[in-house]
Order: sequence, then structure tokens, then C-alpha cells
Amino acid sequence: MLIGIMSDTHDNLPMVEEAVAKMNEENVDLVLHAGDYVSGFVIPKFRGLKARLIGVFGNNDGDHELLKSRFSENKNLEIHGSFALVTAEHLKIALLHGSEEELLNALIDCEGFDAVIHGHTHGPEIHRRGKTLVIGCGEVCGYLTGKSTIVLFDTDNLDVRIVEL
Repeated sequence: MLIGIMSDTHDNLPMVEEAVAKMNEENVDLVLHAGDYVSGFVIPKFRGLKARLIGVFGNNDGDHELLKSRFSENKNLEIHGSFALVTAEHLKIALLHGSEEELLNALIDCEGFDAVIHGHTHGPEIHRRGKTLVIGCGEVCGYLTGKSTIVLFDTDNLDVRIVEL
């Protein structure tokens, strides 16, 4: 299974469109979004995804009820609270924004997940801590680093690669 991962879209509509196009081009089976959409008007841009999207809220997301409402307009879009447990193939994945660093580290250190996926830092990172694969997907918006990135995660061979848009 190929999972597309993104975070920190921060209402940058052109970059969201690029991220969606790249996910479709790569034929991802599932998209995980680690939060910080920011406003409800960005959510319709995800309708173009061919794959299902599972997301969580980030610390900069405004009106959660509006965001939930916009997500509910499309059956392929699913929003959780601040955390989602995702089972993909044989893997148990924790998805969260990561703004609560103590919580993020506790989830990583407990080694109860095959992978912990987060955003918030705006910088991409891929490493192992114990048996847990840690994936920070960078930022789609490109506001802080000047680089818009997504991550592609192949669950069959645990290959993870950062893709610059």
C-alpha cells in the first residue's frame, strides 16, 4: 500500500492543488493529513483526491465545527480530533499534529506503534526510534522553510521518501 502524507497546508490553495495532483499522479491508496488546514475554505481542494483522506486537527486550525462540516461534504474525507489510530495493511500508525511535544515523544517512546506520523515542525524528518518509524512530513504551504513537501510511504517495504513539490 502506498500512503501519501502531508501536513501544514495553511490555506495555501495553489500548493494544496499541487499536493493533490502529486498524490493522484503517484496513485496513492490513502492520504494522511497531520493537521493545520487552518480555514474551512481549503477543504474542498481535497475533493480532487482519488484516494481516501484521513486527517487530524492541528494547533492552527480555526473553527473545528466548520472544518468537520466541510469534511462531511465528501465521503472520501474523514477528520478525527487531535489523534487518529490508522491501521494500514499490517501496520499500526499513530497520526497527530505534534504540537504537544511531550505527547508526541510519549507515543514514539512507548513503541506501541509501527509508525508515528506528525506535522507541526514544518521540517521533514524520517528516522527510527527503537522499533518505531517516525515521519515528520514537512509543510505543504512552504511558508517557513521555503520548500513544499509531502511524503510517500510504501507499507510493503517500509520505504519512505520526501517529495518536494
